[in-house]
Amino acid sequence: MNSITRRAFLATSAASTIALRSTFASAQSTIPGKLLLVGTQTAATSKGVYAYSFDSVSGELKKVGLAAAAANPTFLCMTPDRKTVIVANETEDFGGQKSGAVSTFSLDTAAGTMTQLSQQASRGGSPCHVTTDHTGTSVFAANYSGGSAISFKLLGGKLSDAVSFEQYTGHGPNAERQEGPHAHRVTVSPDNKYLLVNDLGLDLIHVYALDAATGKLTPADTPAWKAPAGVGPRTLHFHPNGKYAYCVCEMSCQIIVLKWDADAGTLTTGQIAQLPLQPHPGEVTGCDIVLDKTARFGYYINRGDDFVATIAISADGSRLTFQRRSSCGGKIPRHLTLDPTERFLLVANQESDNIAVFPRDVNSGQLSEIGKSYPLSKPQCLVFPRG
Repeated sequence: MNSITRRAFLATSAASTIALRSTFASAQSTIPGKLLLVGTQTAATSKGVYAYSFDSVSGELKKVGLAAAAANPTFLCMTPDRKTVIVANETEDFGGQKSGAVSTFSLDTAAGTMTQLSQQASRGGSPCHVTTDHTGTSVFAANYSGGSAISFKLLGGKLSDAVSFEQYTGHGPNAERQEGPHAHRVTVSPDNKYLLVNDLGLDLIHVYALDAATGKLTPADTPAWKAPAGVGPRTLHFHPNGKYAYCVCEMSCQIIVLKWDADAGTLTTGQIAQLPLQPHPGEVTGCDIVLDKTARFGYYINRGDDFVATIAISADGSRLTFQRRSSCGGKIPRHLTLDPTERFLLVANQESDNIAVFPRDVNSGQLSEIGKSYPLSKPQCLVFPRG
C-alpha cells in the first residue's frame, strides 16, 4: 500500500518550501479541559498544527482551531519545561536545499496558539522525528529520506546552527524499503549521556556519546546494535527503570526487547515479541508503542492490518506478553498517546482522516471496543503539552 510509506507521500507532496506563521486558534481565551496538539500532513486540506480541548472525564475531543500554520509538521515534542514546541517539518525542499526543517514555537496554553521562534534546515530530506535531551538544552532530528541525524543547541527557545551532523551510507536486504539508510528515531538515554538513532534502512541503532552542554555527538566506542536482517527498526522507547528499551520493527511487525548497559553504552537483544497479524492484501507494517506511566501495560499500533495490541509488561521490564488486539478506529494509524489521566487512548489515523478515542481501564489495562471518532485530515502526531 503506497499510502503507508513516507516516500510515497513525499513523492506526491506539492510542498517545496516551508512558510510558518503564528495564528490565533479561536476567539476564546481559555481552553476547557486538557490541551491537545495535533501535527498533520499538509498535502491535503490540513494547514499545520491543530489545537484541541480534551475532556478526560467524558473522552470528548473538541477542535479549538489552527494553532500554527506549518508545512508538514508530522512530529512534535515539548521541551522538559513544557514551554517550547519542537516541530519536524517533513519536506524534501527547504530554502532550495534537499532538506526538511526543524522549527521551534512558543506555546500559549490558554489560547491554544503557537508562535514561531526559530527554524533551521535539517540538512536531509524528510525529518520524521525530533526530541530534546533531558535538560532541554539540545535538540535532535532524524532525517528519513536523507538517512542522517542532526543536533542543535536550544537557547531561549531558539535553535542554533547545526552542532553535529551524521550522514549514513549503505543499504539493507530489502531492495525496495532498504535501498539506503533511513534514520527514523532519535532517543536520548535515561542518563542523558548517549543518543540512539534508529536506522530503518540499515537495520541498525547507532550509538553516540552526547555532550548535553554543547549538543555535540561523538560516535561511541562500542558498536551499533544490529537488528535481524530486514526487520526495519523504526522506534525506540525506554522502560522507566532505564534498564530495558523496546524497539518496534516496521517490516517484521515485532517488538524487540533490548537490555541497556548504561556504563558501556550498549544494547543487547532479549525477547523478540511477534504481534499477531490477520490475512491482509497489501503491505502490513509496525508503527509505534506507548507505555502507561507505571509501565505495566503497553499499546502497539499496526498499519495495514490496522489494530491496537494491548501488551502486559513484566515487573522488571524484560518480558512482553500479548493480551488482546482491538480496533485502531480507522485506517493507517500513525501515532498514539494516552491522555494525562490514562483513562483514554487516542489514535491518529492517517488514511481515514480521524482521531479515535478509546476508554481504558487503568487497573486491567484493557481498552473498550467502542470508541469515538473525530475528523481531521491526515493526523500524524498527538501531544498533550502539559503531560
